Amino acid sequence: MVTSPDPSGYTGSVSPGGDADVRELDALRITKVAVDPQMSNNCYLLRCTATGDQLLVDAADEATRLLDLVGDAGLTRVVTTHQHWDHHRALAEVVQATGAEVLVGEPDAEETAKQTGVTVDRHLRDGDEVTVGEVTLRVIHLVGHTPGSVALVYDDTTPGGHPHLFTGDSLFPGGPGKTWSAEDNASLLDDLEAKVFGTLPDSTWFYPGHGDDSTLGAERPHLAEWRERGW
Repeated sequence: MVTSPDPSGYTGSVSPGGDADVRELDALRITKVAVDPQMSNNCYLLRCTATGDQLLVDAADEATRLLDLVGDAGLTRVVTTHQHWDHHRALAEVVQATGAEVLVGEPDAEETAKQTGVTVDRHLRDGDEVTVGEVTLRVIHLVGHTPGSVALVYDDTTPGGHPHLFTGDSLFPGGPGKTWSAEDNASLLDDLEAKVFGTLPDSTWFYPGHGDDSTLGAERPHLAEWRERGW
């Protein structure tokens, strides 16, 4: 965990059954909550401050809790960061209750639909844009943890702002997400180096699929170490 520069005191440290942590940006409100005591998945509700439109990153579990967070404002979209079961257990119930559009990385879309019984409305590709109200998120396709894993980056260009990156299980404090072969590990590290560390500044704050947040600056010195250790 890193010390938050946010005046509200947001840290990103949450636990299943505990309170959500909220970060207030000029254009975007980020609410982080952890669900399921065993898997401790992070879910992120993004709210455009200008329009009130909302987007959920990973309907991982505990649909009732997620729907309580959504509230009467409704939900425009759900982005599932990758096909693994622990990241979409509440997807069907959340979509049924809200009518939200479902977005998944293209190579993971078919398997996600198969596992959840939910129709995927949009297949995400590298460089695509996803909107929530007046806020635009850019899609980064990261191959390795799964074939269709995606991260989302919001570039806060207001004075004192910095990018905010939602990484799913592709990047955590301390290293990349789990892979199941040397080839997959090399692919994920290549993509992280080229598309994340190679394009975004050290000030980028990232929000992973499990556990605490970090910044790219805190992790960048360890890239060579991650590659050498092979995981």
